[in-house]
Amino acid sequence: MSDTKLPKALTSPRTRALTLCGATVAALFGVAAFVPLPYTLTFPGVTADTLGSYQGRPVLTVTGAPVRATQGQLRMVTISATNPGERTTLWRSLQAWFDEDEAVRPSETVYPQGDPAKANEVTAQQMAESQDAATTAALGYLQLSPAQVKVKIDLGDIGGPSAGQMLALGIVDKLRGDGNGGDLTGGLTVAGTGTIDDQGVIGPVGGVPLKTQAAARDGATVFLVPKDECSDAKVNLPEGLRLVPVGTLGESVSALEALRTGGAVPGC
Repeated sequence: MSDTKLPKALTSPRTRALTLCGATVAALFGVAAFVPLPYTLTFPGVTADTLGSYQGRPVLTVTGAPVRATQGQLRMVTISATNPGERTTLWRSLQAWFDEDEAVRPSETVYPQGDPAKANEVTAQQMAESQDAATTAALGYLQLSPAQVKVKIDLGDIGGPSAGQMLALGIVDKLRGDGNGGDLTGGLTVAGTGTIDDQGVIGPVGGVPLKTQAAARDGATVFLVPKDECSDAKVNLPEGLRLVPVGTLGESVSALEALRTGGAVPGC
């Protein structure tokens, strides 16, 4: 055995104590990294063309008025999340922090009800209300009677209120287009998000940076975003995706017209 002696500084009680503390902290951190935390991971979800079909069924079915054949796409976008009650770990949260395709949010902000069945019930109700508001806003904009024109909307199991704007635009495009025989989209793939009320006012929704990722992934080159969320929308904005801020259904239609005709288009 070597008779080489270690320096006193390395064998002092203070050094041994610090080494022991450091090892203990490292062990605790290692355990904590895998302990479930009350956070939920969110990431880009599915998109659906409101002018086309979703899961094999037409998104919009209009009766009581002539319906146009359309070109281009008007895509509503979603975010997906880990299941209610499924807790992420510190290590997984740190990984998500550095991934632009994921976000970490407190679970109670994603699933306020806690119970998965209740959460699904609430989002389904929000979608039903959004569909009614989108129909009322679109028919009001077109000055058509809801008593005569009926709109059936089918987005499968997609829930929440954020499809309102794109559903309303889809109804307008199918019934009137650009008013001159053409399409609102001008043949482009346009995506967007935003709640809508009966008067056509578009509201914020949250999760916009993940929604722009989903939109670009599925071919969109234009993204209609609620005015109040311009700053959020610019975070990790995919290359080639143009942001267009809007506040009402009328503004959305006007913005699409400007895109088609080369007019002035608002930007974030």
